[in-house]
Amino acid sequence: MSLPTLLSQHIVRRPQRIALLQHIAEQGSITRAAKSAGLSYKAAWDAIDELNNLAQKPLVERVVGGKGGGGAKLSSEGERVLRLYQKLQALQAQVLEAAEEASDLDLLGRLMLRTSARNQLHGKVVAIESQGRNDIVRLEMAEDLIVNAQITHDSTERLELQIGTDVVALIKAGWLEVLGAEDNTTSGYNFLNGIIEDILEAEDGPSEVRISLPSGQTLCALAEPHHLQARTLTVGKPVRAQFSPTNVLLGTPL
Repeated sequence: MSLPTLLSQHIVRRPQRIALLQHIAEQGSITRAAKSAGLSYKAAWDAIDELNNLAQKPLVERVVGGKGGGGAKLSSEGERVLRLYQKLQALQAQVLEAAEEASDLDLLGRLMLRTSARNQLHGKVVAIESQGRNDIVRLEMAEDLIVNAQITHDSTERLELQIGTDVVALIKAGWLEVLGAEDNTTSGYNFLNGIIEDILEAEDGPSEVRISLPSGQTLCALAEPHHLQARTLTVGKPVRAQFSPTNVLLGTPL
């Protein structure tokens, strides 16, 4: 299966995160790989989550009992992406030499923006349903996970969406509601079932809840400690992330 176009573009504009794959392959440990890459342990896992979510298959796999804490290794797909990155490194010098002036590179940088949304999930459009001025765009993620996004019909046309279009669904962490596996969901809302992978508590404010999906992708949600305690939601427990279709932003390759 060929590498998705969206991940290919991510390699070009976020090379420091792809380079982390090489450090993981060499070190066999997230802790050591993060140090080698000049990243914090948390920043390294944020990068890994983003890469895994954009790929059709996870690029990095956890290794139980890894040396140095946070053991990990590249999957076969991760090794393939790393080989592609190494080829792109060889081409990078040629691209820089081909630029007529520095402003050319500045222009490309402005055209390929980053986003503050913590959750970036790769999917494919499988249906578009018109609802007045809006459209409900149905997306199929890895492992047949389904997410609905509500956008204006003008946005559907501007993004040139059609059945089979590859997109990235952007969902801010604060837009996810964390529920217990047995809690009722709101009609018309999206919900994804998973397992709590980690809970990062803050001194003042909501905790960051990392949710592992069956697809190997990871969601990041925010929840108040008392909300988690009331539902006895702890690491390893089943959990459900709920969010409105209106809180799903869509992005496509330029």
